[in-house]
Formats: sequence, structure tokens, C-alpha cells
Amino acid sequence: MSDREVLTWEIFGRASRELAQTVADSGFAPDVVLGIARGGLVPAGSLAYALDCKALFTMNVEFYTGIGTTLDSPVILPPILDATELDGLSVLVVDDVADSGKTLELVHSFCRDHASEVKTAVLYEKPASVIHADYTWKYTDLWINFPWSTEPPITPRATAD
Repeated sequence: MSDREVLTWEIFGRASRELAQTVADSGFAPDVVLGIARGGLVPAGSLAYALDCKALFTMNVEFYTGIGTTLDSPVILPPILDATELDGLSVLVVDDVADSGKTLELVHSFCRDHASEVKTAVLYEKPASVIHADYTWKYTDLWINFPWSTEPPITPRATAD
């Protein structure tokens, strides 16, 4: 497993508190925490609690199709957030990792024309990311095993071919 970064639930608890503290120490107090589904949902919920932000939104974005395999570019999936709900608000966009950074960049761009301020937070950022998150817990170039996605689904869905 030395070729992988392994995040356990215990380490995640510490990491999310440290990331939230970094956001708080910067003086940024988001009106909304926006989690990028699916990987960013658990970190977004944790940050929302730690930052005492009750407004938690989600956006569904598909990019990874497997380990190391992606679509050509990320795609926002329905239901699509009504961007006008962000008008004049400060938004913290949260994801688990900025690997290529394309997903984070897409959601940041989606928000920036409506929100008064948009900041980004990730647990991990990789060197190849096209966007640098405003708040990052750890930098790595390894594949990451997250506690919420390492195990296979209990009931895998059939895929339409």
C-alpha cells in the first residue's frame, strides 16, 4: 500500500477539523458550503458542521469512471443547482481531492458569476491540478484510498451497455 495515500475514518476526523480551522483562521465565513458529489459530500458535511454553516448545497459532477480513468472533461449531472440561489453569497466549494482539478475548476466557474465570493477546499491536492484550492489539508501525488469509497458497493448497479 506504499504506493497509495490511505485516509482512515480516524485520520479523516482530524483532517477535516484541521482543514476547517484553516478556513476559520483565514477569516472566511461561508454562507454556503457546496459539496461536489460524490467524493466531496462527506468532507463538505464535516466542514459545514465545523464552520457552523447550516446551508449545505450539492452539485453532481461525473469525471472519474474508474481508478485512473476519466471522461474527457467533467460533466454536471442533474439535478442542476439553480445558480441564482448563490446570488450575493459567499460559497465554499468542497471536494475530496483536486487531482486534475478540472471538476473543482468547473464548479468554481459555475458559482463565480453569482456568488459574492467563492473559495475552494479539498482534503488533498495533487501537483497536476489545474486549479490550486484556497484551502488544502495535504499535498500528494499518490492515488488516495478514501474510507467512503475504498470498499466496493454492497449492491452494485447494473450498467446499461
